[in-house]
Amino acid sequence: MKVSWSSRLFDTGNVLFMLLLCAAMIYPIVFVFSASISSPALVSSGQVKLMPQGLTWIAYERILALPELWSSYWNTIRYTVVQTALTLLVTSMMAYPLAKRWLPGRRIILLLAAFTLLFNGGLIPTFLVVQKLGMLNSIWAIVLPTLVNTWYLFIMRTFFEALPSELEDAATIDGCGSFGVLLRIVIPLSMPVMLTVGLFTAVGQWNSFFDALIYLNDRSMYPLQILLRNIIIAGSGSESYVDEGGGTFVETVKYSTMIIATLPILCVYPFIQKYFVQGSMIGGIKG
Repeated sequence: MKVSWSSRLFDTGNVLFMLLLCAAMIYPIVFVFSASISSPALVSSGQVKLMPQGLTWIAYERILALPELWSSYWNTIRYTVVQTALTLLVTSMMAYPLAKRWLPGRRIILLLAAFTLLFNGGLIPTFLVVQKLGMLNSIWAIVLPTLVNTWYLFIMRTFFEALPSELEDAATIDGCGSFGVLLRIVIPLSMPVMLTVGLFTAVGQWNSFFDALIYLNDRSMYPLQILLRNIIIAGSGSESYVDEGGGTFVETVKYSTMIIATLPILCVYPFIQKYFVQGSMIGGIKG
């Protein structure tokens, strides 16, 4: 089949645009990593543009030696794991019945859920609720207020609606209850949307720091992003980052902390990419 000149021009322009877009996304990551292992003096003077200059690992040695790093790392991991697991469980338990058109009051529940996309209680009322429930300085103050995301609920409900009802009928005939059908039939068949929602939830919780800033007063419970914020914005502990010659390497510590904070998510994403592409398109296929 002969390809027209206009089609070739479009394909070429499309490829060039995608390459530029990829370069714009990759460059900040490469620069941050290069700056984290470059000479602090060269980084401060702006001589590091892309490739490392004056290779040194002093920033990683200092930041990895901080006890606060490992405690905050552990806090972030457990917040993320608990948040993701509970979000998938609760959201699927709500989305599954809402996918059934025979559910009484289904339309009203969906309208109430959609209402929360536009309006919420606000910061101060939410804080007062968390305070009155006695959840301050606990993991539940971080997890429960953002447990169910309405947009993820609608995406999961749409996916469940597309599943063959015959499979559920067969499981019911074999003796499965509604909860058994959900756990044994629906969720195993819904891995694309489950992993997509799980990825979005995990990334959101991993990068979150505002909730911890509001609800946590105990520094031992601070997540990794609070430590990163203190180093980058507030300059907390900058007096500790001085080498033997009297020079400072605060800038390289900032960059090394960024790399340490983003590395786990970058490592996880390639393993679920194939599910992510399929699951993220569900909402656009069937509404």
